[in-house]
Amino acid sequence: MLNIYISKMNGELEEIEEIQNGCWINLVSPTEKEIQFVSNQLQIPIDFIKDALDDEERSRIEKEDHHVLIIVDIPIVSTDDVGATIYDTIPIGMIITETCFITVCLQKNPIFEQFARNKVKGFYTYMKTRFAFQLLYLISTYYLRYLKQINRKTSEIEKELHQSMKNKELFSLLSLEKSLVYFTTSLKANNIVMERLLRLNYLKMYEDDQDLLQDCIIENKQAIEMTEVYSSILSGMMDAFASVISNNVNIVMKFLTAITIVLSIPTLVASFYGMNVPLPFQHEQHASLIPFSISVLLSSITAFIFWKKQYF
Repeated sequence: MLNIYISKMNGELEEIEEIQNGCWINLVSPTEKEIQFVSNQLQIPIDFIKDALDDEERSRIEKEDHHVLIIVDIPIVSTDDVGATIYDTIPIGMIITETCFITVCLQKNPIFEQFARNKVKGFYTYMKTRFAFQLLYLISTYYLRYLKQINRKTSEIEKELHQSMKNKELFSLLSLEKSLVYFTTSLKANNIVMERLLRLNYLKMYEDDQDLLQDCIIENKQAIEMTEVYSSILSGMMDAFASVISNNVNIVMKFLTAITIVLSIPTLVASFYGMNVPLPFQHEQHASLIPFSISVLLSSITAFIFWKKQYF
């Protein structure tokens, strides 16, 4: 999909049909024809576009002639085969030319949509350096947003695990822990790219742009710290709650064993009185009350002992 936007003088964002100076070209899962069109129109290396469409591409910054390529990872939310929410990262590419700003991504994402709906304060398509830094800042804030969601999900799973005897919750924690590993790797790679942008003269920056980039780095480092903290907490929880689930099973088995012992006593007494041998008081009118009374007495004593030992 190919969309072209340009900012008007009044700050509104307009979608246009043709490439113009100062426009923003947004490529989301583009076709080969769209890739060729943009590459030929702006005379940029076709690898700049295709590299950003490789979901295994590492974060980096590269300059060729007057074109600058920035690849960073963004967080995404999706669902697995059973409908559970999972968090992952995918690369996006920012190509800054002398005339246009190009973004490339494998799939639609809310970060681009924020710019497409003109929801970002101070956003103008022709301010290419600031656009890149605004995009980096928004990416960092989305990492923080998803980290808070992961933390809430962890708390919800923790409540369920207190009474659980199944592995479902542990699998959910494992999925979240895997997401945090992806986040940590991507955030650290993004941080290297941002620091290189600050150190190298690939982009023309004014003082406000430098301040914005430094804010991006601060937000990104905060996200890295949060990810590492949450990852440590999750690792500890995985170990602790594996023991909790095992202990819950043991408690249930202890309870069932105690119940089985209590219920076996009447069977034992009745089996003695069912033998074909002479028994005391067997000819009495209410002889059946004797084994019944003995069974109730012994079962009650046994149940009381188990209750005192907290087997129930």
